[in-house]
Amino acid sequence: MSYDQPQQRRGGNRARAPPMSMRAPPPNQNGYQNQPPQDNYNNRAPSMMPQQQWVDPRYSHYNSPQQNYSQPPPREYQGGGYVSPQQPQQPPNRYQGQNQQYPPQRGNHSPTNNKPGVWSDSASDSSVNMEDRPGQQYKNQGQAYQPYNPATGPRQPPQQQAYRKPTEKSEDGKKVMPNVPSRSYALDGEDDKSKRTNRGNTKALMALIAEMWIFHIAIILGSTYWMVFYNPINFYTDTELWNASCYWKLVFLLPMPYTIVCLFGLALPFRTPKFLYHDKLKKRRCDNFYILTVTRGNNREAVYRAWNAHKHLERLHPSVRVHVLTDEPFFFENINCYTCPKAFSTAKSKYKARALEWYRQTMRYTEYDWIMHLDEESVIDDETVRRCLEFIWYEEDCHWGQGVILYNQYKFWSNWIFTVADALRVGDDLSRFQLQYTYFKRPLFGAHGSFLMTNGLVENAITWDLGSLTEDYEFAVAAWKRGFRCGKVAGFIREQSPQGYMDFMKQRRRWFIGIWRLGAFLPKLWAFFWTLGLPCLAGTIASIPLGLIKATAQPTPRWLGLCKDLTFCVFVYLYILGMFIQDVDKGKFPLLVLLHIPLTFVVQFITVTMEALAVAYGLIFPPKGFDVIKK
Repeated sequence: MSYDQPQQRRGGNRARAPPMSMRAPPPNQNGYQNQPPQDNYNNRAPSMMPQQQWVDPRYSHYNSPQQNYSQPPPREYQGGGYVSPQQPQQPPNRYQGQNQQYPPQRGNHSPTNNKPGVWSDSASDSSVNMEDRPGQQYKNQGQAYQPYNPATGPRQPPQQQAYRKPTEKSEDGKKVMPNVPSRSYALDGEDDKSKRTNRGNTKALMALIAEMWIFHIAIILGSTYWMVFYNPINFYTDTELWNASCYWKLVFLLPMPYTIVCLFGLALPFRTPKFLYHDKLKKRRCDNFYILTVTRGNNREAVYRAWNAHKHLERLHPSVRVHVLTDEPFFFENINCYTCPKAFSTAKSKYKARALEWYRQTMRYTEYDWIMHLDEESVIDDETVRRCLEFIWYEEDCHWGQGVILYNQYKFWSNWIFTVADALRVGDDLSRFQLQYTYFKRPLFGAHGSFLMTNGLVENAITWDLGSLTEDYEFAVAAWKRGFRCGKVAGFIREQSPQGYMDFMKQRRRWFIGIWRLGAFLPKLWAFFWTLGLPCLAGTIASIPLGLIKATAQPTPRWLGLCKDLTFCVFVYLYILGMFIQDVDKGKFPLLVLLHIPLTFVVQFITVTMEALAVAYGLIFPPKGFDVIKK
């Protein structure tokens, strides 16, 4: 059996194999156990190296002639990723007292555990590992996990992913921009009194949502009962089960599979970690938590806006790293900007997925690294970062997760139509996707590209070499096939809705066509249900003249009216719920929150029509590439 793979259990009460980190290294070619551990820090990219070099006490008695762990890094790479050679080397505080600061330095600042808002590094204790979990067979596969070879020494990055050093110059002698920053700029000029732009009411809003499930049931069933038995404009009969008007009224039942799934998601409690996490629980190890903002780079205002909102997050915990990923020729000075070179290519991926694959290979993830993927307009607040770290530490059965996305960060209610249109997506996260992440732990309905938090082990197993327009959905499906489980992150990120009609249409078109083109069965099934919006829209328009002609002579059977009204109430409630949550999070005046409810009810008829037209737009004019919309 290979040393890099865990032992397989074959039934019975056989004792669990010891964690990989506690096993002795395998003998080398001379028969001596003198190899260094597999987690070779000297093989990572310069800017993401650990904050200091240290000798693991478990391997201090192995004097490997091939690798010297106490050697300081090259001077040109000292800065955000290293301490200077003059500073003493200290092990992390998981091997010494919890009062030991680690890392002692990030840039020119030294976070202190005594300051408010800064957490103790003891939370990164490696008391829980991912041994004998799905995906361990991929741990040492791919370019990011080549085993250590004593004959050749440390592995070298592939030629196509080589990055430029900050001091490198072009042929004409001019200084070129680096692909990888030499140090962290996150805490330059940053202190506890700096103005925060990532404010939110995450804690109070999560407490509210956790108790709303009983109100969901009461409101939906109560409104359905009123429409079936007391609505004066409905003409129902109990004397017949079928008549000629039922044929065209069946189109109202086409969205019913979607609404039934959402109804179950709303009826089941929205579980939050309020009573689930405590300090006595074992904590999974986390070395690096990358908050990665991915952007094409042409919207400089949005990039710097996101950077200024997130840069202070590195003060919260030593594992937090705030990075920005873009493509050449775009580069942003004085921020932690990682620029994917033009020369980098993959077999299938393009655009955003290509940049993510370059970043993955450059950073060389391990199973102790976690990545939070954000769009350029996404903003994450401090409370959500804390909840993300709690998910990493305590949800040991989950390998990736996702939370709720709000669309109230910028230009909220500046355009009524697009604001109401994205309210449905918030309701979708609180119903269908909460059912998926909280109870099923499998991506039955896919995943979003933003607020996607993944483990390095998962990304190394799946990679981002995906040839889909919806790389996030394809990534989730591939992770499910390989046995990785997902979970719900009890937090929010805040984004911005599209501000133009064609941007809205292109966004929805890319989602629909990208999901339709995936090879798995479930994505095609959900895309098929998406197309049912077209006949439903046509039936709704046709019902106006048909209902005026035949409403009195041929009333609707009550069972059909019950199904139709239940579907309608759930669908409208998703819009109203999404808008209510966003208004409360934004701190709107209570009277204004109440006035937005009937306004949402009226405007949602327009947005439903736009959603159906976007599907038709995709079927007639499918996208040829990745459409980047303006926000």
